Amino acid sequence: MLNKNSLVLYKSALAIIEGIEGEKYTVSWCVSRPTLTGKKAQYATQKVREKDIMLFCDKNATSLEAILSENEKYASASYRDFSAKISEARELLLSDEQTALADIPFAELVELSLGTFEPLTAWAFYCALKVGFDFKEKAPLVFVPSSDAEIKSMKEKKYEKEHEEEIRSAFLARLKQKKLQLPEDAKYMGDVEALALGKTDKSRTMHEAGFKETPEKAHKLLLDCGIWEITRNPYPARSGLSLQSATEQLSCPSENEARTVVPGVSYAIDSEWSTDPDDAIGFDGTYLWVHIADPASSVLPESRIDSVARSRGATLYLPEGASRMLCEESLADYALGLQTPSKALSFKITLGENGEIEDCDVLRTLVTVERLSYTKADTLRDTPELAPLFAIAERNASRRQKAGAVQITLPEVHVTVDAETKKVSLVPYVHTTSSEVVREAMLLAGEGAARFAFKHKIPFPFISQESPEIPNNLPNGLAGQFRLRKCMRKRTVSLTPSQHAGLGLGMYSQVTSPLRRYGDLIGHEQLRAFLCGRPLIDKDEMLLRMSAGDAAASASRIAERKSNTHWTLVYLLQNPDWVGEAVCVEKMQKQSTFIIPELALETVLTDASAVELNEAVQIKVSKIDLPNLEVVFTRA
Repeated sequence: MLNKNSLVLYKSALAIIEGIEGEKYTVSWCVSRPTLTGKKAQYATQKVREKDIMLFCDKNATSLEAILSENEKYASASYRDFSAKISEARELLLSDEQTALADIPFAELVELSLGTFEPLTAWAFYCALKVGFDFKEKAPLVFVPSSDAEIKSMKEKKYEKEHEEEIRSAFLARLKQKKLQLPEDAKYMGDVEALALGKTDKSRTMHEAGFKETPEKAHKLLLDCGIWEITRNPYPARSGLSLQSATEQLSCPSENEARTVVPGVSYAIDSEWSTDPDDAIGFDGTYLWVHIADPASSVLPESRIDSVARSRGATLYLPEGASRMLCEESLADYALGLQTPSKALSFKITLGENGEIEDCDVLRTLVTVERLSYTKADTLRDTPELAPLFAIAERNASRRQKAGAVQITLPEVHVTVDAETKKVSLVPYVHTTSSEVVREAMLLAGEGAARFAFKHKIPFPFISQESPEIPNNLPNGLAGQFRLRKCMRKRTVSLTPSQHAGLGLGMYSQVTSPLRRYGDLIGHEQLRAFLCGRPLIDKDEMLLRMSAGDAAASASRIAERKSNTHWTLVYLLQNPDWVGEAVCVEKMQKQSTFIIPELALETVLTDASAVELNEAVQIKVSKIDLPNLEVVFTRA
């Protein structure tokens, strides 16, 4: 009960109630302690309400000044005395299962330790309790016993604080020698990790230890000191990319939306490891049908899902797994062939005799889809169902080639990482005929979508590419493909349709992967808005969204490329006796460039002046610099 001369806590300070007037209490507390120069303590008074104070001791206190003065006199001695009693109280409480984890009011804890609860000693006991480690203050004036582990941790932190400069100096000495005491020293390397992951451009630790502050140097230091394993991949984080898939689920496709039922069966042809088929193709005897997953049926331009997809730009495909642009749990509702029938946005294409597009219509559809692997589709190429699709693809490839299309074929590998062992595997990509069929169908859909958007004046993400300057003396084989790649110009995304010289198309847009590319998704949003009679995204807003999505997608591509290189070097570190074949693709005066098909890597050899273009040599690893993504090969 709050009475005159009761001790209370006011703003965490000890105070005494000097008077009570109705619901107001006049309290006095010390605002400054006495000094060695003889300056006396200063006290202040304030009228407060009951809710502003907390009862500390309801026994009659002589005066606050007397309690604080007495406490000052024997504080250190009483702390030592109280410390032993507090430890005894903790041991007693922990020995009883009922009280081991129970909340202990301060007054009870004082009586348990001292046998009495008196104003003169209560404050000194409280101070000793607060600076000790035996109890934690769970709530104001409520304590619980600390565990042995907690006491050990608190003592270590106190020691480190008191000896901070000495401890850090010893740590930096070990760091300079790259001989850390792990795991204890790892906690001092947080800013080094932040630099290695691109979260900051400075590291106090590296600066004080005399190391150059770059992400690559930080990466190397973490490897040299044993903080990181070689399997740590920093490149997605450096690009500001999340390793987690989007989490906001899409609504299920509406069952009430009017959709055209497409006759027959269409085929989703993809690699064996594909889990999110987003396209299917079919031919009904008159029209080529290209069906695309339809997430835009529920993703609107102003939605949170669209905003998140734009910030990601694309699904991030890494050897250690995929970080998806759209919520993974929603894929089953939109991927083609996972449900029967599948809902799609379809391109109904009329083709001329030479394979050119005569007309393209865009429809919301219901499709019966059968999934096939590339290998299986190749075995069925002469069947009545698939033969027309192979024929259409051949005509379209021939048409594009006559228009100047450039087809570049260089070695590719699929890099995978075992989640548990972190062992890396490299599997060469096998270019099947059916994969070319799918490619040609997707190009036809992209061309058809671009024509449809242009015809109906829809602001749309058109993709173009200027003509390359290809030399007349292009060599054969890999050397020719390597030089051809160097001739290619960068692609451009804009609202104005233009020639895509690399594909041999007059106009083109990408619309076939809305589950994993934002540019495709926003194209679908525009097409659906047009079909449904909703307002279109205007040109200015479309440019902003295209630019943001393309920039994010570019960051994903860079992270993917660097991650693949990283894991390929890890593969070589895991297989130190590797020996393989390299093909000469470019000769210079002092060195030659080689492609290593098994690794899909390029390298430069200085001891290969006698090797001719497209000639293969055996090589082995000489040196690997993982933080800089560099590997040196020599002749085996």
